[in-house]
Amino acid sequence: MLIKFNFPGEEQHPTTYLKECIHALTNYLVDNVPDRDLVGLRIRNTENVQDKVVGISLSRWDQFKADVVWSVFGNVVQSNTRFALTDRLEVHLDHVRMPAGNGREKTKWRTLDY
Repeated sequence: MLIKFNFPGEEQHPTTYLKECIHALTNYLVDNVPDRDLVGLRIRNTENVQDKVVGISLSRWDQFKADVVWSVFGNVVQSNTRFALTDRLEVHLDHVRMPAGNGREKTKWRTLDY
């Protein structure tokens, strides 16, 4: 998914605006993910291709919070002087479906003699 943030309104602080955008994006991405699944996130700046990919490792859905994304994203923004709010970002959600139940049925297509 490619995203580009709009400019914040004059009455809104840019940091507050960016934090609200990150929260909304995180909630949107994991909206339909089952609780038992694992999710991770990769963010890449398409304007400055020399920048490294920002990643959040796989974790359970219930541990994948917008505050974690904000923390990682905030550290990158502070350390990278070339990043601008108007840059286009490529966002990848890594989703690993975890199996439900005990696995295969052992008695399927077999008769049980007592």
